[in-house]
Amino acid sequence: MTGTLFDKLWESHTVEALEDGASLVYIDRVFLHERTGSIALQSLHEEGRRVRSPERTFCTMDHIVDTFPGRDDNTLMPSGKDFIEATRAEAQRAGITLYDMDDPLQGIVHVISPEQGIVQPGLTLICPDSHTCTQGALGALAWGVGSSEVEHALVTQTLRVHRPRTMLVRFEGEIPAGVTAKDMILHLIQLHGASGGAGYAVEFAGSAVSALEVEARMTLCNMAVEFSAFTGLIAPDQKVYDYLQDRRFAPRGDDWDKALADWQSLRSDDDAAYDWEILIDMADIEPTVTWGTSPQHAMGISGKIPAPKDANTEKALAYQALEPGQKADDIQIDAAFIGSCTNSRLSDLRAAARVLNGHKVADGVAAVVVPGSTAVKLAAEAEGLDKIFTEAGFEWRESGCSMCFYAGGETFGEEKRVISSTNRNFEGRQGPRTRTHLASPITVAASAIKGRIADPRDLL
Repeated sequence: MTGTLFDKLWESHTVEALEDGASLVYIDRVFLHERTGSIALQSLHEEGRRVRSPERTFCTMDHIVDTFPGRDDNTLMPSGKDFIEATRAEAQRAGITLYDMDDPLQGIVHVISPEQGIVQPGLTLICPDSHTCTQGALGALAWGVGSSEVEHALVTQTLRVHRPRTMLVRFEGEIPAGVTAKDMILHLIQLHGASGGAGYAVEFAGSAVSALEVEARMTLCNMAVEFSAFTGLIAPDQKVYDYLQDRRFAPRGDDWDKALADWQSLRSDDDAAYDWEILIDMADIEPTVTWGTSPQHAMGISGKIPAPKDANTEKALAYQALEPGQKADDIQIDAAFIGSCTNSRLSDLRAAARVLNGHKVADGVAAVVVPGSTAVKLAAEAEGLDKIFTEAGFEWRESGCSMCFYAGGETFGEEKRVISSTNRNFEGRQGPRTRTHLASPITVAASAIKGRIADPRDLL
């Protein structure tokens, strides 16, 4: 089989081509979470249906749970306890693997799936969460779906999908100091717009992508959906194989050798044709931060807020209470947040801690760090990272999605300006009237110290 990596994954999972141009695609793994998982499982039970492959189905508590130390089923989110209890009951009844709040393997779905080796090169994986594309960083075909789609996949282990077009985004050159995968993806979206990847499966490649460690590649793929892509993916290499070896669900013994032989074929052919290609020179990228209410409203840390081009950007500036021509380091912040499926892995916490070590959060700045999984939290504590964060003035939390999104839960407050390692800066994303600036964990850490949006290179 020749073609792009996406072509190979798609064709190897196509059960049947349908008359309307869609395909029936086999789904290897289904992952649920408590915000929608209980609804899907309850619906199947009420219809007298069952989960076809419980051993291929997983569920975690991450979206609605509070992250305060000593938490229980009670949450700040309205009806959160009901969702948690229903998910627990339905998962047990369905016989699927559940990572409950007291489970040492609990965490954000897109953190724990790679962490445990549930996602692997060559597999298809779906979840009712738009950032499922994160897991394409391991050479899988992973994407977010709706509730009705996940119900169909739970019962049939297949899904009806229209094939997207293919796009290659190459990042070439040496990665500059202070530049991270978060800056790379924000730069791409700034250049080509938040809808630039609409209708495409985006493969990330190039020397800079190869240089990234696996967890950084997850950040890159995570925000493919903010580019409006169907998914993002990266061909697996030795870094991925080393990352997966001996993980909980990874193949072992002879099965590992067989899997590895298969994984090594998962790459685009030299003569593979894409529908669109983009080349980005790493020399053009510096630490990047958003100024508006879309990930495309981004600028390099040394830049200035551009003049509005249309009514939407005028509205964004009004919401953010900013003016054209303002420099990033003129923008004072009220809060700093490190967490989410984008940037809450151990490598993210290590990088932020290196910036924070020996410093204090500026007066008047509320700062919170939420590890992406309980395993990440425990590993960070074993290294003493929690002490660095707390001594600097950050709150150290339990794992979960936390303030990545607001659904009646925790928020920093109305009109508070937050620099955040999350993935979306939409109006109200972190609470009613809350103003969010997206950035890398090291930029968030530097900004927390300075009390304003700051260049992390000054503190590295």
